Amino acid sequence: MRRLDPTTKSGVVLLALLGAGLLLVSGSRTWVTGTVDDAVLGASRITGTGTQVASGVVALALAALAAAIASTTSGRGVRRVTLVLLLLVAVAEAFFVGRVLLDPSGVLGSVAAASTGRTGTIETRAAVTAWPWLALVGVVLLVACAVGGWVGSRRWQGLGARYETPTDRAGARGQRVASDWDRLDAGEDPTSTGADGSAGSEDPATRDERPGT
Repeated sequence: MRRLDPTTKSGVVLLALLGAGLLLVSGSRTWVTGTVDDAVLGASRITGTGTQVASGVVALALAALAAAIASTTSGRGVRRVTLVLLLLVAVAEAFFVGRVLLDPSGVLGSVAAASTGRTGTIETRAAVTAWPWLALVGVVLLVACAVGGWVGSRRWQGLGARYETPTDRAGARGQRVASDWDRLDAGEDPTSTGADGSAGSEDPATRDERPGT
């Protein structure tokens, strides 16, 4: 089986899909469980999902996926910007996930207080499940995606210079010859060729200059 190379376009997209996928799936799962003894809630058990204890985890995962895809389909300048954005999103995800792992009672206490219509937090005794740890794996994959993309992006090919910008070319006698972009805009196929290997369609500007036409 071919080894995944995080410095290639396909490697970046795959890592982004895996990382963002883990974060998206885990966002709806239970991250923290615990008990609370409160005058309103009484002695009860309470849980918090990923979106409850780390509200930005899903939105940031979608932003990371969009940035990764944009980096593989854009020019060099925009590519660098999107890769930096991807890394910043991964750092933000790490903050949300890390806060839950380091202080599960605190984040669950905020969820308990919100369920009673109060602000602040309620004292709870809580523990994390496996889901925030899986989300942390997703964060690591996003970081690897951003770093690998930055290292390998210098070798990436663009979308193809022939389709990037409309440019005019000069014919043998200095006349204007339609570019591939112009031919695409006119509904023609610039990749088609005639029997002699020439382009399959002729530019009207050059055809009109022929004698007898």
